[in-house]
Amino acid sequence: MQQQVVVIGGGIVGVTTAWALLEAGHRVTLVERAGELATGASHANGGQLSYRYVSPLADEGVPLKALKWLLDPHGPLRFRLEADPHQWRWMASFLAKCRAGVNRVTTQRLLALGAFSQRTFGTWDSAGLLDEVQLRSPGKLVIYRQSAEFARVRSKLPPGGPERALDAAECIALEPALAQNTLPLAGGIFTEGEAVADCHRVCQRLGERLRLHPNFQGVVHDEALGFEVALGRARALRTQGGMVGGDAFVIAAGLHSRALARTLDLQLPLYPLKGYSLTAPIGAGHRAPEVSVTDFEKKILYARIGQDLRVAAMVDLVGDDERIDPQRIASLQRWVAATFPQAADHAQARTWAGLRPATPSGAPIVGPTPTPGVWLNVGHGALGFTFSFATAAITAALVSGRESPLPLDGLTLAAA
Repeated sequence: MQQQVVVIGGGIVGVTTAWALLEAGHRVTLVERAGELATGASHANGGQLSYRYVSPLADEGVPLKALKWLLDPHGPLRFRLEADPHQWRWMASFLAKCRAGVNRVTTQRLLALGAFSQRTFGTWDSAGLLDEVQLRSPGKLVIYRQSAEFARVRSKLPPGGPERALDAAECIALEPALAQNTLPLAGGIFTEGEAVADCHRVCQRLGERLRLHPNFQGVVHDEALGFEVALGRARALRTQGGMVGGDAFVIAAGLHSRALARTLDLQLPLYPLKGYSLTAPIGAGHRAPEVSVTDFEKKILYARIGQDLRVAAMVDLVGDDERIDPQRIASLQRWVAATFPQAADHAQARTWAGLRPATPSGAPIVGPTPTPGVWLNVGHGALGFTFSFATAAITAALVSGRESPLPLDGLTLAAA
C-alpha cells in the first residue's frame, strides 16, 4: 500500500532512504534544516566505502590504548569530560562493550551489513543513479608502523580470505607514493575491491534523481521540531514553518535525531564522534596515492577523490562542538607531511570538521520506535557512507510492511 512518508535528514542516510522508499512505491517528502543537502557529516568525510573494515571502536584493549592516545597531543583521540549525564551513560555503555566477544559478534553483523550495502550500491550504480561521483575501487591498504602490531594482525588473517599481507617493500611496490614516507613502515594489509567516492557528490546526485521521480513531493528546508501524535500514532511533523503531514516518518537526521526522539520521550544512545579532514588539490607535479591508504596507528586515511587528496582522521569526544580546532588540523598536517609530502598542494588544503552520531556498540539503529508511524535510521558513526545503502533498503522494506532483507539482530533500538 502506498504511503506518504516524511524522511527527516538530508545527509547520505536520509537521501538514500528517501530514494529507497520512492522505489518501493511510496510518496516521499524530504525535510532538511540546511539550505542544501549534505552540509553535515556527509560533506567532507573520508569518502571510504570500506565494506570489510567495519570493526567497531569498542573492543578489548581499547580503554588502555585510549589512555595512551590521550597522553599524545597529536594522537587520534581527544576526550573532554562534560557535565552531561548523556555523555556519562554513553561512555559507561561503550566501556561495557569493550570486550573481545562483544566486538566479534558485532563485527560479524556489520560485515553482513557492509556486504549487503555493497550489493545495493552496485545495483544503484548499474542503474545509472551514481554517475559523476568520483567512484573508484582501488582497494584499501592498511599500513602498520610497529612490527609487533603488524605481526599480530598478520597472524590472524584467515587463509583464503580477501586480505593480503605485504611487507614494507611490497607496500611501496603496490603504492609507489609511499616511497615519500619518512616514518617507520613495518608492512600492510591490502584488500581488493574497497572503494572510494565523493559522499557529498553522491548526495547531490541522488537529490537530483529524487526531484525527477514522479512520487517525490519535494524538499522542505526547515527545522524539524517534533511530532503531532493523535489516536496513538504520529500524524504530522512539526517544523518552524508549520506541519508536514504523513503516514510514516523516518528519523535520519544524524545527531539532531536525539532531539527529535526526545519529543517522543525516547532517549537515543547517540554521541558525536568528531572527525576532521583536509582536502588538498592534486597538481600535475604531485605524486598522490592511487590506492586508499589507512595509517593504523594514527587512524588517518588518505584517499584520492577526483583531483583532490582527502585526508581524514580523529575521534574527538568533545560534545556537540562543530568548531574546527586549529591544533587538531596542525596535527593532521604534521602527519600528512611525514607520510605523503609530495601528494598534493597541502598549503591550499580546505579544512572540515563533522559530528558523526555513533552508538556505544558501533552498530546503527534501524527499525520502528514505540510510537507507531515513526521509524529510525540513525547511529552509523564513522561508517555512514558505507552502511547507508543497506540501511536505506532495510528501512524501505520495513516501512512497506515487508521483512527486512537482512537479519536485524543487534541493529534494533532494543539492542542499542
